[in-house]
Amino acid sequence: MSVDRQPVIAIIGASKCSKKLRDMASVVGQYVAENGGVVVCGGMGGIMEGAAKGAKEGGGVTIGILPTLDRNDANEFIDFVLPTGFGEARNIIVVRAADAVVAFPGKFGTLSEMAFALQAKKPVISISAWKLGDDIIQMDDPLEAAQKAMELARENM
Repeated sequence: MSVDRQPVIAIIGASKCSKKLRDMASVVGQYVAENGGVVVCGGMGGIMEGAAKGAKEGGGVTIGILPTLDRNDANEFIDFVLPTGFGEARNIIVVRAADAVVAFPGKFGTLSEMAFALQAKKPVISISAWKLGDDIIQMDDPLEAAQKAMELARENM
């Protein structure tokens, strides 16, 4: 039996960031939602909050995979809160749950998520984040990055 599933896009990046980056993440989240995708993220603030807010504005569904055990740590735009208590180990769950990854600037957590995604052969689109070789697609425009992520996710489902 074939089931028609929605593409899942992980949007990753810093939990503390500028308004500009948060707004860019919102553009990605909104595009994903408006085009039939689901946003998965770490569920906290910064990039994750911007992405989830955009997805909700686009009428979509959001999943937050928290590093903590407290459901209340999730930002207000997360529909499905998955508290893990795994700390940084939850990073692998975020990217393994996705069909493609859009990475914004972050610190070592973001870097680890990008590495886990590459190991899992998930497409990674980087917006002003690290360029880790030829396997990462570098883009500057968040809308173009969202379009590319959805295209690659659908190809890899």
